[in-house]
Amino acid sequence: MLWLKAFHIIFVVTWFAGLFYLPRLFVYHAEATEAVVRERLKVMERRLLGITHVGGALALLFGTLTLVAFAQSSTAYLQQGWLHAKLALVALLIVYHASLARMVGTFARDDNRRSSRWLRIFNEVPALLLIAIVLLVVVKPG
Repeated sequence: MLWLKAFHIIFVVTWFAGLFYLPRLFVYHAEATEAVVRERLKVMERRLLGITHVGGALALLFGTLTLVAFAQSSTAYLQQGWLHAKLALVALLIVYHASLARMVGTFARDDNRRSSRWLRIFNEVPALLLIAIVLLVVVKPG
């Protein structure tokens, strides 16, 4: 059980590294005026998205395995409200991740229509979700 939790945490950190930094690259990309800089950012975005995919997939895998292990020891675990809220927030993270993947494609085609200000605000979403998830997991409110 502890190994599953440890690997879940490791890959959550990896996943969030991408969720935090990809939108920051988009801000730089939206503000870039030189073609060579935009091309370099496209490569960085594509590579970081790959790492983010791996981190996210493994975080979800080890999170699911941890959840199954907890559920086998106590079915009451699955009925706790904080867990339902956490899983709902994780679903939002998956949607956010998918939107980042679409945006990498948009920037790759030079078709971005979002302002750097919008992208800066969008960049805050994973931080808010992370705070909420950590509080739910640690405090486990009734």
